[in-house]
Amino acid sequence: MGTAYTPGLTVTGRARIRKTRRLPLKGEVVVEVGDKVSPSTVVARAMLPGELRTVKVSQMLGIEPSDLPRAMLVKIGDRIERDQVIAQVSSFFGLFKSVCRSPVSGTVEYISEVSGHVGIREPSIPLTLNAYIRGEVVEIIPEEGVVVETKGAFIQGIFGVGGESHGTLCVVASSPDAPLSAEDIGDELSGKILVGGSIVTSSALRRAAEVGVKGVITGGITDRDLVEFVGREIGVAITGHEDLPFPLMITEGFGRMRMAERTFSLLKSLDGMEASMNGATQIRAGVIRPEVIVPMEGIEEDLVEMEPAEEGELSIGTMVRIIREPYFGKTGTVVGLPPENRRIETGAMVRVAEVVLEDGTRVVVPRANLEIMLGRSFPLSGSSRHNKDKGYRG
Repeated sequence: MGTAYTPGLTVTGRARIRKTRRLPLKGEVVVEVGDKVSPSTVVARAMLPGELRTVKVSQMLGIEPSDLPRAMLVKIGDRIERDQVIAQVSSFFGLFKSVCRSPVSGTVEYISEVSGHVGIREPSIPLTLNAYIRGEVVEIIPEEGVVVETKGAFIQGIFGVGGESHGTLCVVASSPDAPLSAEDIGDELSGKILVGGSIVTSSALRRAAEVGVKGVITGGITDRDLVEFVGREIGVAITGHEDLPFPLMITEGFGRMRMAERTFSLLKSLDGMEASMNGATQIRAGVIRPEVIVPMEGIEEDLVEMEPAEEGELSIGTMVRIIREPYFGKTGTVVGLPPENRRIETGAMVRVAEVVLEDGTRVVVPRANLEIMLGRSFPLSGSSRHNKDKGYRG
C-alpha cells in the first residue's frame, strides 16, 4: 500500500506550541529569552512611518514650479503644524497676498521645483506587538520579534474570520448539536470566549457584540448569517483582517453542523480556562487555520509537536473529517485504504478510503475529500484546570 497524504486539522489536549511574533518592519525587541509572558505582554515595538501627503503648492498659489523656492516659508526637515502657512506670494506691490496652509502636521520631506509640489510626512505611528499566548520566550529574532512557546490544548477550525483575541473559555451549549442563540448570552458573559454547538445565529452574534464577548466558537453558520456578521460577501482565500468586534471560528462547516464530539468534549474540559484565539484563515499555499490555544501547566510528556505543516500521512486508524457531500462535516476513523482505484458516482476512477463514522456507519470516500484531524484529546486532571498567573509578565 502506498503512502497517502491529506490536509490536517489538529484537535489535541497535549501540544507543544510555538508562535513566531514578527513586526512588519525593523524595530526593537523588548523581552529576553526566558521571560514569561501573557497574551497582552508587549514583546516588540516599532515606529510605522506616517503617510506622505503631497501639497500642490504652485498650483494653489498660481505660480510656476520654478518659482516655488522663493515662495516657501519653510524648508526641508522643518516640523510644521496643521493650518500653518508654508508658502506665500504677494501681488500688486504687496497689497494682495496668497497663502498655502499645510493640511496636516508633520515634517517637510521634499520641495520640488519640477512639479511645484511639497511633500509632508505625517508623524510616525507607534506600533506594538504582543505575545498573543501565555508562555515563555524561547528565541529572539533581532530587530524583528520573538518566538513564544507554551504547552496545552490546540484546536483548529475549518473556517474563521476576525483577528486575535484572548479571554476565558465558557461553554454555553449543553451539547454539540445545540444551537447558540441570543437568549443564551447574558451580560455576565462579557470578556468570555463562547463555545456553542451546531450553529450560531446572526441575532446571537449581535447580542455577543453588545455584551462584549471576546470570541465565538461553533460547529456551523449559514452563509447569510456570516455575511450579515461581516457586513459583506467574503472570500475564503484569506481572512483575519476584518473589522469585527470579536473573532469567530467554525469547527465543522456551513449550515447547521453538529460539532465533532471530540472537539466539544475537549472544549468542555477546558471550560473556565484562559484561551487565545485567532480567526485568520488562508485556503491556499501556506494554509492558515483558525485556532484556539489554551496553555496548561504540568504537561511534559506525550506532547504533539506543532510544527508548520500542510499535510499529514493517511493511514489505518487515522481520524478524519469528510469535506465534501454527501457526508460533509462528518468525522470518523480510517479502517481501509484500498490500493486500487475505484469508480465513484461521478464516473471518475480515484483512490478511496474506507471510513467508519462516529455513528458506526461504514462509508467509502475519495481520499481527496478527507481532512486529517491531527492530535489526540486527553481528559484534564483537576490540578491542570487552572493557570496560575504567578511568574508571568503582564
